[in-house]
Amino acid sequence: MKITYLGHSCFLVETSAARLIIDPFLTGNPSAAAQAADIRCDYILISHGHCDHTGDALDIAKRNDATIISNHEICNYFAAQGAKAHNMNPGGAFNFPFGRVKLTIAHHSSSEDSDATNPLQPVYLGNPCGIVIEADGKRLYHAGDTALFLDMQLIARGGLDLAMLPIGDNFTMGPDDALDALDMLKPKAGIPMHYNTWPPIAQDASAFAATAKLRSHLVHPLKPGEIVTI
Repeated sequence: MKITYLGHSCFLVETSAARLIIDPFLTGNPSAAAQAADIRCDYILISHGHCDHTGDALDIAKRNDATIISNHEICNYFAAQGAKAHNMNPGGAFNFPFGRVKLTIAHHSSSEDSDATNPLQPVYLGNPCGIVIEADGKRLYHAGDTALFLDMQLIARGGLDLAMLPIGDNFTMGPDDALDALDMLKPKAGIPMHYNTWPPIAQDASAFAATAKLRSHLVHPLKPGEIVTI
């Protein structure tokens, strides 16, 4: 399985049966390693409703005839705009042709501004989620935007080959909490995400990886466009 980091919290996951993109925010993303028009995929997985995770979902879905997988509200939101969608919710799992997807809890918020001039009337887009993908004998966890929570110990059950964790702080876990998350999740490897896109979430991913190594965790501080294979 090949995982390409495309910047912010966006990843392209290539399994033997399908191409998946997670949290597609490329247009307007200063760290993006690809353009939305160049993305080819079969499924789009969305952790929550904020525009820095959904930004290019509709365009990519329509151009690729790809299915959006997310919570009930996000799927309905995009289905109403003409996208194919498979509705889920936290705690639920489903077997797709490429493998199994389960949504987990995440501690964050989830909405889209219906009118940029009136932020007091956002569109509510359901509960934020983490995403567990099982395919090709591998199990990976994309935490979405979340605070640290003890139930990460439950996500670790069954083992994890890879965990993608936010380290940006301010809106999500920072590096210290992300280290504790690694202690609870015990993945074979980790990838930091949701950092350095804008000044409020500036972090040193290499320093995070070095500190994680002292706690016996392997972390790949990928630059946008870099790839790991698991």
